[in-house]
Parts: sequence; structure tokens; C-alpha cells
Amino acid sequence: MDLSPGDIVEGVVTKVAKFGAFVDLEDGKSGLVHISEIADTFVKDINNHISEGDEVKVKVLSIDEKGKIALSIKDAIEKKEEPKDEKVDQRFEDILSKFLKESNTKLDEARARYNQKTKKKNSRN
Repeated sequence: MDLSPGDIVEGVVTKVAKFGAFVDLEDGKSGLVHISEIADTFVKDINNHISEGDEVKVKVLSIDEKGKIALSIKDAIEKKEEPKDEKVDQRFEDILSKFLKESNTKLDEARARYNQKTKKKNSRN
């Protein structure tokens, strides 16, 4: 089997280290799943997420010129798209618009106060 970046394949975890897990793939090839590619959440202790002998589905991220294969477990998991709620999007737009208007009003008032203070100082000279 010829691997290329983007392929999703299955393998078996052969070794777990602090920085990641080594996974045996088909045809005697193996690759490394870096600790940052284990899960979508922060992984403090890799042993809480994966163990030796686990069968995992991985995505091939890259293969360098020396043949080292970088793998990802989190990218191999199909992510469900959340349906967009147009009401929420519109509500956010309304809130943002209101914030910008209030912010501009406050900024204009602050500039007016500043200009008033500096006029008084300049008129004394």
C-alpha cells in the first residue's frame, strides 16, 4: 500500500511516549502521532487517551524525505457540522452593531471633553 498525505488508515499503537504514540500501519510501515494530534482537547497525560495495543484510525499528515510519517488521530475522526442558527447570527450582528454605536458615542463624548479642556488651557496663554 502506498501512503500519501490525506489518507486515512487503521493501525495499532506499539509504543506510547510523553511526546506521542508510535503506530504500526500496513506493509510494515510505522508513524508517529504527536501528542498535539491525539485529541481536540488539551492532552496533559497521553496515557489517559491512548494505550499500547489500541487499534486506531489515523490520518497521514506528511511523509518527509527520510520516510518519517506524521499521523493524526484527531483529524481522522469525522467531525459533525453544527447546523447554523440564523437567529443566533442575526442576534450577534445586532449586539455588535449596538456595541459599535455606543462605543462611537462614548468616544465622541470623550474627544469633546478633551478638546474643551485643551481650549481652556490654550486660551490662558
